[in-house]
Amino acid sequence: MDNLIMALGWAGLYAPMALGAIGSMIGCSLAGQAACGALLETESGHGRYIGISAMPSSQSIYGIVVMFALNRTVTPENAAGLAGIGILCGLALLFSAAYQGRCCASAINVSKIRPEIFGMSLAPAAIVEGFAVFAFIFALVISAGVPA
Repeated sequence: MDNLIMALGWAGLYAPMALGAIGSMIGCSLAGQAACGALLETESGHGRYIGISAMPSSQSIYGIVVMFALNRTVTPENAAGLAGIGILCGLALLFSAAYQGRCCASAINVSKIRPEIFGMSLAPAAIVEGFAVFAFIFALVISAGVPA
């Protein structure tokens, strides 16, 4: 049983980075595909489409910071805490990046038809980013209580 707990502890240590990166790949891919389509259909504004398609990449950065905050020797006493914080934060980052990519793709699609609403169309993506920041901050705060 100790081996399973230790394995979960190690998984929790690296989960925020790995799951955040997977989510960022999904989100950037979805938004990037929409940006590629918009490049063919519009005469200008290409830079903003490409820039918005990179928005979900921030979850990878959050995951790296949480991973470093959790970085300590894994013991049976702290393994459950590392697993809980790391895996749950990683899942939150994964889903927020994937759904932020969908929001960015929608913003790109709507702004190629009506460029004047580009800024407003990014509000849903910013809201989803806010939830990623909440998970990031909570993980950092809670990680301080996990024994070293």
